[in-house]
Amino acid sequence: MEYGQKATGLDQNSPEDAEKGQCADGAPVVPPSGLSRYPSSPPNREAYRVHFESESDPDHPQNWLLSTKLGISSILVLNTLAATFSSAVFSPAQSYIGEEFGKGTQVLTLGTSLFVVGYALGPIVFAPLSELYGRRPPVIVAAVAFGIFNIGSAVAKDYQTLMICRFFAGVFGSCPVTVVAAVFADIFSHKWRGLAILMFSASTICGPLTGPLIGGFIAKSHLGWRWTSYLPAIVGFVAAFLSMLFQKESYPPVVLVEKARKLRRLTGNWCIHAEQELIEVNIKSLATQYISRPLRILFTEPIVFLITLYTSFLYGLLYLSLAAYALIFGRVHGFSPGIDGLPYLAMILGVFLSAFFSIYTNKFYVKKLEANNNVPVPEWRLPIVIFSGPIVAGGLFWLGWGGYNPRTHWIVPTIAGLPLGFGVFSIFLPCLNYIIDAYLLYAASAIAANTVLRSISGAVFPHIALYLFDGIGIHWGMTVLGSIAVLFVPVPLVFYYKGKQIRARSKFPLVSNL
Repeated sequence: MEYGQKATGLDQNSPEDAEKGQCADGAPVVPPSGLSRYPSSPPNREAYRVHFESESDPDHPQNWLLSTKLGISSILVLNTLAATFSSAVFSPAQSYIGEEFGKGTQVLTLGTSLFVVGYALGPIVFAPLSELYGRRPPVIVAAVAFGIFNIGSAVAKDYQTLMICRFFAGVFGSCPVTVVAAVFADIFSHKWRGLAILMFSASTICGPLTGPLIGGFIAKSHLGWRWTSYLPAIVGFVAAFLSMLFQKESYPPVVLVEKARKLRRLTGNWCIHAEQELIEVNIKSLATQYISRPLRILFTEPIVFLITLYTSFLYGLLYLSLAAYALIFGRVHGFSPGIDGLPYLAMILGVFLSAFFSIYTNKFYVKKLEANNNVPVPEWRLPIVIFSGPIVAGGLFWLGWGGYNPRTHWIVPTIAGLPLGFGVFSIFLPCLNYIIDAYLLYAASAIAANTVLRSISGAVFPHIALYLFDGIGIHWGMTVLGSIAVLFVPVPLVFYYKGKQIRARSKFPLVSNL
């Protein structure tokens, strides 16, 4: 008890009492072992804190050479495309896998669903890790693990092993889907960030669309269904190798850590430090503060929650289309595997048309940005979202009522993919940019929150499709989905007019409330 009282006295000791060698209550000071070897007071921390010298500091990732940025971006887009392609390439191989392992359609759908469930779990870990230790380490580790588990899927001797490997391939494949957009936010300024996120979004959307097209031809060829796993594994390993060679760390707080280490070595002054080095992480803080951050952002920020609901519905439609297109073009129109994936080209064309439209309209965004002293207003991203909502709904009605009857020419539901691809991408891209603009420093966590919910949607929708279309028909099933799409149309309108007030009450915003 006496030792505890002395310890309390030490905690409450003033500088004057410390100099006298006694505590505030008069008891003698009992210093910790070795304390006498250190200075009584530390230097001014702020004077030794490393920061970027100016907006043009060459160490800041946004001031890197354009060739460096484009090289890193290309590697990361390849990484993302491998992950999203792998999520859907399994689908057209299901019938061949069912023959080998003796499984039915509903069970085989788990191969896609479990992969996308992994998408939902991985971001909760990878996003906070990228905000603690930087973007580069999780990207490289995840790419290697993604390749390993895809190899595991390719050599699986039983269905259980195949499903387990598919799940963990999804967990590690979620890293680029979560972190890459945050890297683009690190290295590109507001003026060019929208175009950079365009590359990421295109790989996120086109991956699930090209998967069925390529996977169908692979599965029925002499290569067999196992190469639908070997192929993304090879691309994953290539992306990991290229990242190890060429990807530089881009998260500004971690870049400053490297800068501080370099200055300490050059000067011998060990007081020099970066803010990020002062963060002490233990298991409890990692779980409560960092890993929980994406979920806290998701459920406490109305902007993230409603935008995520909208994009989750659209993302679910991508994976639902795996079943819908197989039914429309395989069952109704009698297309063979591989051929039944060709109508996806219309949807991919719609995505590219939207991308070209986004590139064209970006110059108007840049003009507004320059007129506002390069201070972005997140709501500037939303007009095209407002415009594209009815296009998606119309595309769903068109696909359903144009595709359910075998007497209707197959070109009718095929062309429906154009407005669907255009509308989905024209909503998905600006919504991602909107979230990043509004939550810049926490971009990885905000995107992770979005990825978690939309991945759950992507896992559930293919199972819903089987019951929905078999129960009420393709035409009425698509009518239900089109009606839900109509309900989402007012969401961007609300944020366009009320976003400023909503962001003003946020706990996480990192832009001015203009």
